[in-house]
Amino acid sequence: MATQVLPTPDLLTECDVDVGDAAPWDVTLYNDAHHTVQEVVLQVQKATGLSVQRAFEITMTVHTEGQAVCFTGALPKCESVAAILREIDLTVTIDPSVP
Repeated sequence: MATQVLPTPDLLTECDVDVGDAAPWDVTLYNDAHHTVQEVVLQVQKATGLSVQRAFEITMTVHTEGQAVCFTGALPKCESVAAILREIDLTVTIDPSVP
């Protein structure tokens, strides 16, 4: 029985699909003097679905370094996370993720 040789497909070198909203975006949370650590931890957990432990780690990074990325994802999800954080007047920005 002879071996069949399959044709090699052309490689995709360009993409005409706009992935702007699907490309990774970051939600950055900033420190303030108006919220307790517990308030921020609970709001980060509510917004992101992270564990209490991970939300605490992010909150402490914000507290000690002034800011931290608390979520990375598609733009619509980042907008949703940011809206939940803003419910208690936390300061956040949404920016394109830097690799």
